[in-house]
Amino acid sequence: MKHHRFRPDRRQFLRAVAAAPLAPAVLPGRPPQGGKGIELDRATGTWHVHPGASIQEALEAAAAEPGHKRVLVHAGTYRPTARGQALVWFNRRHDGITLEAAGDVTLTAANPDVADRRAPSFPAIVNHVVYFGDGISPRTVLRGFRITGANGFAMGSGQRSPIESDEVRKTLYFFADGGGIKIYARSYPTIERVEIVDNYASPCAGGVSVEHLGQNTQAAVFRDCIFRGNRTQVTGSALDVLHGSAAVVENCLFVGNVSNLGVDYVGMLTGGEIHPEHGSGALTVFQGSRVVVRRCTFTDNWNGVDDIGDGSEYADCIFWRNTAQGGISPGERYEFDITDASGVVGNFIHGAINDRRGTIDRSRNTFDPPDPRFDDRFVPRAPEYANVGYRPV
Repeated sequence: MKHHRFRPDRRQFLRAVAAAPLAPAVLPGRPPQGGKGIELDRATGTWHVHPGASIQEALEAAAAEPGHKRVLVHAGTYRPTARGQALVWFNRRHDGITLEAAGDVTLTAANPDVADRRAPSFPAIVNHVVYFGDGISPRTVLRGFRITGANGFAMGSGQRSPIESDEVRKTLYFFADGGGIKIYARSYPTIERVEIVDNYASPCAGGVSVEHLGQNTQAAVFRDCIFRGNRTQVTGSALDVLHGSAAVVENCLFVGNVSNLGVDYVGMLTGGEIHPEHGSGALTVFQGSRVVVRRCTFTDNWNGVDDIGDGSEYADCIFWRNTAQGGISPGERYEFDITDASGVVGNFIHGAINDRRGTIDRSRNTFDPPDPRFDDRFVPRAPEYANVGYRPV
């Protein structure tokens, strides 16, 4: 996968945004009642999707059928057949649906048969692999998939989109951030046992972008997930929690994610680059946002966490040598860069810089512990770590 360091010209950038293709304003009409490769088992209320079929068609069919809200996707790789903004998308009409993998299922943004080989985004042809839009509650579940292939493809601009209502305002980040998964507006899905791997986005959030637009009375939930090898131009290589957003992250693994692959062109245009000296982490939390992170492991990322939010909690996590290379920030790597550290409790922390701002209570956390001696699944074998960090499910 190719990643390009971008050195922008302000006027060229603004012209490119204005000239991006304008998507249709109208959401799809009445959903189809299933299609080729899609079957309904009425006894269990389950839709079955087989390779070659459209997952989106199954979601539309489930949305139209009361009592049949489980969609089971059978083993295989599912890819977009045309350029668009998402491979799979959820809106209010899809609330309460469980989309689940049966076996080894990969959802990818890439289709080299359709993509422009000259484009930097090749072979990706959608902005996001999965999109969760306005009106999604925690009853909506995504479970068991491998999500990959995003590579900085961005289609659309303005306030119209085929995957979201015209009534919901769109930011630049609606189109550009969240290569693997984009969670937008009043959207609080439950994401379980999902592996988000090898995605790239610009400016931010190669893996997942959460953007609640200040409507963060509820949170997006990530449980038993793996964030591996995701990359981004600026912040939040694995998970980016934008202004006024909220996320709960439980028993997740963050490994090999790299931020700051290029210049912060958004900061350059708006007059404030983000952490220019040391860069951003695998997890970035912006002002007015909060996260609850429990029993997670961060290792071998380009930095661990940068958090300027309010009231975040980090408990019983492992932060071990987040000193990966690849970004352009000149300063040394860190485990934590956090302003409000009152909720940082019970963590094991060791790296080049453990606590960049000096805000963490050392009496409530363990600094420079012994080597966890991770096995090949990142389970620590050292006995000191028996009650902390990620465990595979």
